[in-house]
Amino acid sequence: MTVRQSLLSILAQGPCYGYQLRHEFDRRTGSVWPLNVGQIYNTLERLERDALVARGAADAQGHVYWEITDAGRAESERWMASPVERGQATRDELAIKVTIAATLPGSDATAVVAAQRRASREHLESLRHLRSSRDDSTSEGLAWSLVVDSMLLSAEAELRWLDHVEARLAEHPQHALALGLAPDRPKRGRPAREPGAALV
Repeated sequence: MTVRQSLLSILAQGPCYGYQLRHEFDRRTGSVWPLNVGQIYNTLERLERDALVARGAADAQGHVYWEITDAGRAESERWMASPVERGQATRDELAIKVTIAATLPGSDATAVVAAQRRASREHLESLRHLRSSRDDSTSEGLAWSLVVDSMLLSAEAELRWLDHVEARLAEHPQHALALGLAPDRPKRGRPAREPGAALV
């Protein structure tokens, strides 16, 4: 989640103070990923350091308003116009757990998959219940429902992946997947240099 660009995009609508930015972020994301005020102010200070926002004067209540700069507006426009690049996948705990279970001698990867499937189905049902419980005819309701829809589709994809894993595991006997510890031990530090080898 890109807090930095999100705050810039909100500030492109007009000057805001910290708590106001948090409220506006929540309104636009369905309050699914709440931000704390400390995170907002830390981000604003970094944006100020990078000349993307400027600190304004305080109002009568002591609220310090932040304004976007021209460079900040250009950064916000770039973010909105650019697709999100997924790049190298982050570590997925479930994928790691399943592959470790599938390759450890004596481990029952099928049981790991079955337990996860039960938990994933429960999660999916709770998301479906949550999705049906709220009106999405308002702007805030639509924003919230779009976020929940994303979570729903991810949960459905996880269940499909678990089905795929189970089918793949069924193709191989468990003992064929088992990996014992490698006989050769990796060495710490740099490998020894051959005599006469040139330094690179």
